[in-house]
Amino acid sequence: MSDDFIFTSESVTTGHPDKLCDQVSDAIVDHFLSQDPNAGIVAECAVASGVLFISAHYASRAGLAIPDVARAVVRGVGYPRQVFDADACTIMTSFMDHTERDYRELDLDALDDDGIAGITAKDQVTVFGYACDQTDALMPLPISIAHALVRKLDEPGLDRELPYLLPDAKVQVGVEYRENRPVRIHSVAVETSQREGSAPAPDRLRADLIHGVITPVLAEQSVAPDGHTHYFINPEGPVIGGGPAVHSGLTGRKTGIDTYGEYARHSGAALSGKDPMRIDRVGAYAARYAAKNVVAAGLARECEVQLSYSIGAAGPVSLRVRTLGTGSIDDADIARRLRETFDFRIGAIVRDLRLRELPGEHPEGFYRRLAVYGQMGRTDFDVPWERTDRAGRLG
Repeated sequence: MSDDFIFTSESVTTGHPDKLCDQVSDAIVDHFLSQDPNAGIVAECAVASGVLFISAHYASRAGLAIPDVARAVVRGVGYPRQVFDADACTIMTSFMDHTERDYRELDLDALDDDGIAGITAKDQVTVFGYACDQTDALMPLPISIAHALVRKLDEPGLDRELPYLLPDAKVQVGVEYRENRPVRIHSVAVETSQREGSAPAPDRLRADLIHGVITPVLAEQSVAPDGHTHYFINPEGPVIGGGPAVHSGLTGRKTGIDTYGEYARHSGAALSGKDPMRIDRVGAYAARYAAKNVVAAGLARECEVQLSYSIGAAGPVSLRVRTLGTGSIDDADIARRLRETFDFRIGAIVRDLRLRELPGEHPEGFYRRLAVYGQMGRTDFDVPWERTDRAGRLG
């Protein structure tokens, strides 16, 4: 296998319909857990022109105001009324209340080891966590740059500099690797929507985005563009309107953006819209936590942690580590150290990372903030699975 290649990763802005749906779904999770940390909730969302559909299954003592939560998210994204009107759009719902059957008050901090062992997975899944030394956040470089670009496009104040832009955009970043290490920016592609009647000429759009968005972001990266770097700005022509007026959205459709930009494996299961007792969500966080600490400990330059869970089991039935030839010790030895250092049982993951309490401590929303710019590699606020506090115990 060649170690010289080009790899591309994509990210999208808050106004992309798929990410709108992820934000609505996770805002609903925050809504329930901030009132009731014992709540169980699975929420999914679909959006099309003028219509938002929400499906929610829940078991909770919390008050129910899901449509209000959804409208607040849409309003915050900032679509013009003709693109998607937060107040006038039709919201269709399908709710199932499982409180009488499934609600369970559970103080995880008060449980002994046998109590934690009695909390089992209700779903079957294989999840992957990954980390590498390409960036300070120990993430692959292409997805890190892609996230930085869409953050810049979403940045408050850019709408004053480039008033013709709408909040729906996507970017793709290509990075060239030699001997498996990033060496240059190969390409940057940006497709962004514009207001009807104010779309600039293609040359102006290209100049504005390169000067106001791309160049400042690339200047902060560890590798640089050069005279051969390709820039593709709305290569298929203007996108007028954007958002749900142009294309539909669905929760969980952007799992590569949520994780590692397809540079590493992920389970494919949606992360957004699920409470912390869903192992397909929190298992992915635990695997990332473990992999990041392996790299931070200097045991490998890159690390993949695989956890496989079965219904009815508290912990993973399989734990596998791959360092892809970069490890300073055997992969089996790293796996042994992880078992000794981390408790991968679902109850312990939720307890140790305090995943049920975090929405109540973040009035602006915790899980909703994760619904854009990636759920792994976050450095803009304190995300517990991004800590490297166990690296010393692994080394």
